[in-house]
Amino acid sequence: MVPTATLALLVGGFLVTVILEAVVLMFAKRLQWFAHPNARSSHTVATPTLGGVAFVLPVIIYLGLTASYELPAVVGLLIGTTLVAVAGLWDDARELKPSSRLAAHAAAIGIVLWYLPLDWPWWMMAPIVFVLVWHINLYNFMDGIDGIASSQCLLFCLGVLYLTGGVPGWLGDLLWILVGTALGFLVYNWPPAKIFMGDVGSGALGLILGVVTLQLAISGMLPFIGCLILLTGFWFDASYTLCVRMLSGQAFTEAHRSHLYQKVAARIGQNVASRNGHLWSTVIFLAFGLAWLLPMASFAVAFPDYGLLFQLVAILPMGIAAWRLRAGYPEPEDT
Repeated sequence: MVPTATLALLVGGFLVTVILEAVVLMFAKRLQWFAHPNARSSHTVATPTLGGVAFVLPVIIYLGLTASYELPAVVGLLIGTTLVAVAGLWDDARELKPSSRLAAHAAAIGIVLWYLPLDWPWWMMAPIVFVLVWHINLYNFMDGIDGIASSQCLLFCLGVLYLTGGVPGWLGDLLWILVGTALGFLVYNWPPAKIFMGDVGSGALGLILGVVTLQLAISGMLPFIGCLILLTGFWFDASYTLCVRMLSGQAFTEAHRSHLYQKVAARIGQNVASRNGHLWSTVIFLAFGLAWLLPMASFAVAFPDYGLLFQLVAILPMGIAAWRLRAGYPEPEDT
């Protein structure tokens, strides 16, 4: 049976997000906060955006209340998440220079790491900064069809809670709140989406899930490889697609719609903007996570000496699909 306190966090996060999302949606329509379709987008109808405010705000409030207990790690995550969310909000509303956005992300990560109990040399910290910056941005890259980004958050949080048998303390509470807020956002973002999360939501989620992974590994509650496998759907697709675009001489910094999940959506719906394609691509993503990635993560945790092998096995179906569907290469109509 789910403890009453845990249920309160889950239900509370869900209800607060649903209510706030209705308010954000109303203001988005009134103030013309729309994401307009273009040649590289995966939607054909102008859709309200900034929906991420509704599920990031409850998380920030929780972190703020918890930080009052003077927990350094919570203080760092609170400041970092707020900084990334504000930068994303600015980018959604007025567009932020890539250099300024990157600086904000690096600063946020620097603050988070400063507050963590790490006594590592700089040459160990540098790769962590790089990976976290990449995770923030790849979460933004992967937020391209209805429901997929919040589904990844849901899959990760529930997967971690299952693999650990429950995470104690504030970190476990944060995971349950994220489950509730992700479900609340999916009420509005499930295909066909009524609102998009925008950079304010995707950037914050990218940071939070990356930091949670680091915290779990540092504390010994869950091996890094377990979280990495749960996040495979996002990091492998984004990394594979970027590498293909770079190696094939494409302008890899430009917006595109050649990710694997977009290729799947296009194949199912005849084009990547099809609502039917969005629905089934997200469903396939969730099914793959539950039926394949979660078991592989379980095996990696149970047999840590073979963790890397289970990660490779977890990647295999995606690698084959990415190769067969030519992820990273534009469709003929996009050229």
